[in-house]
Amino acid sequence: MDTKLLADLLFPNVTKTPDDMEALFPERNLPEGAIVSRMAPSPTGFVHLGNLVQGLTSERLCHQSGGPLFLRVEDTDAKREVPGAVSVLIEALRHYNILFDEGATIDGDAGDYGPYRQRQRVDIYHVYAKQLVLQGEAYPCFCTEEELAAIHEQQSAEKANFGYFGKWAIWRDRPIEDIRAELDAGHPWVLRFRSTGSIEHKIPFNDLIKGHLELTENDIDHVLLKSDGIPTYHFAHAVDDHLMRTTHVVRGDEWLPSLPFHLQLFRSLGFKPPKYLHIGPLMKMDGDSKRKLSKRKDPELALTYYRASGFPVQSVYEYLMTVLNSNFEDWRRANPDAPIDDFKFSYKKMNPAGALFDEMKLRDVSKNVISRMDADRVLAEVLDFAKDYDVELYDHLAADKTYARSILAIGRGGKKPRKDFAVFTDVRPYLDFFYDDWFRVTDEYPENFAKSDVVAALNGFLDTFDIADDINVWFDKIKAIADKLGYASDMKAFRENPEAYRGNVADISMFLRIAVTGRQNSPDMYAVMQVLGAERVKTRVRAMLGKLGAL
Repeated sequence: MDTKLLADLLFPNVTKTPDDMEALFPERNLPEGAIVSRMAPSPTGFVHLGNLVQGLTSERLCHQSGGPLFLRVEDTDAKREVPGAVSVLIEALRHYNILFDEGATIDGDAGDYGPYRQRQRVDIYHVYAKQLVLQGEAYPCFCTEEELAAIHEQQSAEKANFGYFGKWAIWRDRPIEDIRAELDAGHPWVLRFRSTGSIEHKIPFNDLIKGHLELTENDIDHVLLKSDGIPTYHFAHAVDDHLMRTTHVVRGDEWLPSLPFHLQLFRSLGFKPPKYLHIGPLMKMDGDSKRKLSKRKDPELALTYYRASGFPVQSVYEYLMTVLNSNFEDWRRANPDAPIDDFKFSYKKMNPAGALFDEMKLRDVSKNVISRMDADRVLAEVLDFAKDYDVELYDHLAADKTYARSILAIGRGGKKPRKDFAVFTDVRPYLDFFYDDWFRVTDEYPENFAKSDVVAALNGFLDTFDIADDINVWFDKIKAIADKLGYASDMKAFRENPEAYRGNVADISMFLRIAVTGRQNSPDMYAVMQVLGAERVKTRVRAMLGKLGAL
């Protein structure tokens, strides 16, 4: 076969060479050890937790090493592309602090190695496609859909492996005259790779997460260019990762079966392959067994789920760190206030088999994360959440931000901050009693306490309450009410001889708490009253006395 003649027949307008491409996209000038990686999603409109896991891994590897992270849009499959999906993807990843140094943006491209959308790089792929034809490592195939279906049926009948290979590769060695006749007739064709592999052979490979692997060699003559001239993912990613100077590729381990073909491509193209990190799947318990998170079954796979549920970005980020690096939790316990970027992320700490997703663990992590935030940050994040998901909450908080901040400041700071909520959807039921139009008495007084004791305690409080009291004076007054009513003001004495008392000072506080907050459980009562103010506190206590028939 005259490969030069064939190459010119197939690509008559391609005049540039791989050397021209090398000159256009030179090696990056980076510090030694810098990692260059990318996210390369398809614009399908569905941004999922796996995207974030891969993005976080790539981002940490790049930015910890002083290298760039770029976004490449793999839009070669027009049938799957959803309008606006690129913007959705970029905004979703930006929300989770996955920031790119170059690549596709909402407004176009930014960087010296673009275009970063594969459909805009067709001319580049054709240069390398022509080169493969010249080398005798690619050829045109004119099979119709019907012919391919017939091959599939024959393979099924013979219980052979499926694919275009061996005797089934009917265009692999056709003479130039047959090819020219098809071209002259205007028949469509695809460009196929001429594989020299055999499934009888194994190739060794070292994956940075999976470790040493033995992979079955590829023997399929896969399609490189579709009939419209657009490359397949396999061909495009090999060309792009070389020209964009990618050093490390992070992707899901569902791509492992394609790896032997990809390695063949890199070798045939004369490229040094990048290092690969194949991440195991995110799984969940389904009964007594594990299964992969499913787009159809599991809403928590979509990133939109976490935003709508009110998880702060940092909570999701830190939870994923616990999933990806086994030593992160120990580091966080030792460094509770350190910025997360101080943590040295390592692919060596990643589980080769994947990780179990646990929403309860995520909620626990989130409680810790929110508890470490100061009141200003909590308010800002709650407002940001509420403006999209709870307009009524947003209106209440935004109407008086100073008041809202004072509510959220209760119990913050110190060695043991309160952990009142895990998600921002918990905020409204946590603080609703601070707003008069939301205030409701939802808890009743326990039946084992006499109504007369409740009334006496509330009246005693009104007689002595002074908003200017410090917490010690305030609590001494509560204890005095307890002593007067035969309730123990000393909890130690009560525990030693409970039969000697009608109750204890905690019960007196509970009588007051229900009147002021409408519930038995609330943040620190002294702090609550300081925020509510004297008049609101007195009004609520009087209202409860009226409800009890004592006014």
